[in-house]
Amino acid sequence: MRIIGIDPGIGRTGWGVIEKTSESKLMHVASGCIETAPHQDVSGRLHTIYDELCDVLVQYRADHAAVEELFFNTNVTTALSVGQARGVVLLSLSIAHIPIGIYTPLQVKQSLTGYGRAAKGQVGMMVKTLLKLPSIPTPDDRADALAIAITHAHTLR
Repeated sequence: MRIIGIDPGIGRTGWGVIEKTSESKLMHVASGCIETAPHQDVSGRLHTIYDELCDVLVQYRADHAAVEELFFNTNVTTALSVGQARGVVLLSLSIAHIPIGIYTPLQVKQSLTGYGRAAKGQVGMMVKTLLKLPSIPTPDDRADALAIAITHAHTLR
C-alpha cells in the first residue's frame, strides 16, 4: 500500500511517499518540497502548489493520503495562507480520488515517539530510523510529511 503524507504551507509544502508492505514494513519511496516564490501573489503560489502536487500524485500513485491538520497559531495572516494551501492540497487529493486521513501535530508526535510534545528533532530521528534513511530528511517540511505518512500507516489496518 502506498501512502503520501503532506505538510501544507504557502512557502513550502512538504510531501513524502512511503510503501507499507504486507508484513507491515515501511519503505521510503520518494519525498520533497514544493516551494513557491515569496514575491509571487497568493493565487500564483496556490496554482504552483496545485500543479506540482498533481505531478507528484500522477508520478507516485498513492493509495492513501495523510494531511496535517492546521495548527492555529497567533499569527492570523500565516494561519490564513497555510489554510489556503491546505485547501488546495485537499482539493488535489479529492480530484485524484485518494482517501484522506487528517492528523494533528500532537497525533503525529505521539505516533512516532510515544510523546505528544516531542521536539522536531526527535520526530526527524524516528523518521530516519523507521524508514532506514541515511540521515534525517531536510528541510523539516519533508521530514514532517514523511512522519504524517508513517502515522497514517500505523493507523490503517
